[in-house]
Amino acid sequence: MQSSEHKEDNSSLKSENMGKDTEAKNEQPADFSTEIMSVMEMEQSPDNSPGANSQEETVQDTEIPDIETVKTSDPENSFPADFEKFWKVVETNPQDFTGWVYLLQYVEQENHLPAARKAFDSFFTHYPYCYGYWKKYADLEKRHDNMKQSDEVYRRGLQAIPLSVDLWIHYINFLKETLDSSDVETVGTIRGTYEHAVLAAGTDFRSDKLWEMYINWENEQGNLRAVTTVFDRILGIPTQLYSHHFQRFKEHVQNNLPRDLLTTEQFIQLRRELASAANSHNGEDEPPGDNQPSGIEDITDPAKLITEIENMRHRIIEIHQEMFNHNEHEVSKRWTFEEGIKRPYFHVKPLEKTQLKNWKEYLDFEIENGTHERVVVLFERCVISCALYEEFWIKYAKYMENHSIEGVRHVYSRACTIHLSKKPMVHLLWAAFEEQQGNINEARRILKIFEENVSGLAMIRLRRVSLERRHGNMEEAEHLLQEAVKNAKSNYEASFFAVKLARHLFKIQKNLPKARKVLLEAIDRDRDNPKLYLNLLEIEYSGDLKQNEENIILCFDRAINGTLPIKMRIIFSQRKVEFLEDFGLDVNKLLDAYEEHQALLKEQECLKRKAENGCEEPDEKRIHGDEAGLISGQVTDGDMQANQAAYNYSAWYQYNYSNAWNYGQYYQSSST
Repeated sequence: MQSSEHKEDNSSLKSENMGKDTEAKNEQPADFSTEIMSVMEMEQSPDNSPGANSQEETVQDTEIPDIETVKTSDPENSFPADFEKFWKVVETNPQDFTGWVYLLQYVEQENHLPAARKAFDSFFTHYPYCYGYWKKYADLEKRHDNMKQSDEVYRRGLQAIPLSVDLWIHYINFLKETLDSSDVETVGTIRGTYEHAVLAAGTDFRSDKLWEMYINWENEQGNLRAVTTVFDRILGIPTQLYSHHFQRFKEHVQNNLPRDLLTTEQFIQLRRELASAANSHNGEDEPPGDNQPSGIEDITDPAKLITEIENMRHRIIEIHQEMFNHNEHEVSKRWTFEEGIKRPYFHVKPLEKTQLKNWKEYLDFEIENGTHERVVVLFERCVISCALYEEFWIKYAKYMENHSIEGVRHVYSRACTIHLSKKPMVHLLWAAFEEQQGNINEARRILKIFEENVSGLAMIRLRRVSLERRHGNMEEAEHLLQEAVKNAKSNYEASFFAVKLARHLFKIQKNLPKARKVLLEAIDRDRDNPKLYLNLLEIEYSGDLKQNEENIILCFDRAINGTLPIKMRIIFSQRKVEFLEDFGLDVNKLLDAYEEHQALLKEQECLKRKAENGCEEPDEKRIHGDEAGLISGQVTDGDMQANQAAYNYSAWYQYNYSNAWNYGQYYQSSST
């Protein structure tokens, strides 16, 4: 027996639901994906779902608050004693799922509603797919007699995870328990909620329990025609208990009169069909007109009546047998995939590789063989189980590109703002998608927000630069690179962005002096980075070699006389000799460079002997792995590759440098 307070609360709740705007239901969705999204938004009352009685109700003045307004008005200093201790853990690291579990257990145990609201609301901004916690939150509100708030929690949960069969079942049971059974609106509300549920989750392979509840409830209402309608739908959907549903349907047909199972139109049509078939079987060919049975007259002969009933039952089952056979074939094609799904719910723990592989293969199969509706539902199931895996969200978005632009945006938004807030690739793809659609400001916003949340990723800064460059904002692109150089946390990072800035200034803005200045400043900061010297040489080589000869020689000298490892200094010395041989105008400079090169070779030999005697570590062992690639002659692309004679070395010039290049043929080394 409900209290009068509860009844008043529930009546207000129902009126609010009944009075929601129903325009969305009157519009035909563009495709199934937008229909699913409309269900997820839960904008209209369950009463106004397909199959529910449409009634006009007045909207109450008090609206159910949404997720942003469900906040506590109590001061936080009145929270339980240890709340702050648990709260700080998750506030510091929102990805600490165990910390959240302890916090939620604590607020439940304390039964402190304001603290619980704060904890649950914050938790669901990070983990909305944990359907069990939505149930706990709703139960907590219910224990405090807050029926409106409990209903709102359920609806928020179903908006976040509309494919949760369990959450729909809990919500429907909540409505059955709390709504006034004597109210004529209650049946319509519950039926509408069932319709919402099967529309959102009814095509899930494991949705049998929801369909069973719906059928049983309609049976309890004595609405046999509605039961038949529900069976008509479930018998065409591949589910785990497909055979059980067909068996129950046959019992439903055998235990009730066809007149009670079918609508008037269906009943008349079936009687006419059977009468026509009987006449054809008996060889009678009555002319069309008044002699044909109308289908509505009563049969007075008991024997004929029994025969007709049995014939109608047989025909009804026969029609649905064809549906069952087709559905059984569809189930058999998916059974192996479904058996491979061991964890259909969300959890932060990684999935086994076999399950990830199964999801991928199942999706590929459904995309190739299934309807768009089934593909969308399977993707939604997949991103619950695999919510923390970028590849499945990206696959979902790519699929939706051929069906719905808004659908793509919706997928990326959910992935990036909730589940994968720190994953770069999905953010890059979302920004690229918005750029493709001409939403340049949105692309900027996505990249900027992600960079603010996850600092230190060069790929994000470079994508921001390239976005501005593609749309002609060269000054902004330059500013972003300058800012990256200035804010770099290490010399290596600063040098990386300095190279990018110099190449932008030289290649895009055609400003050689400015590019040179950037690299020279970078060399002053990071003298042991050979990439800086190589990139400086690249831009100098790209100009007029006669005019740039002095700058090129200065660049070589900086590297040769600097603090680079001896092996790198020898390589730059080798290149200086080759440059002067190929392009130099003064033979004296060539000879000086050659003598300088020989001196470096002698220095290297001396260091090797010391190392062999155990006096010093061989210098080449101190060369970093990223510099070793440079030793093999690999240089940056661009105009350097166009100057093969100057930058790509072969056996034509070899200076007694005993390594894989086998120097020593062309020039004889001086005697020692």
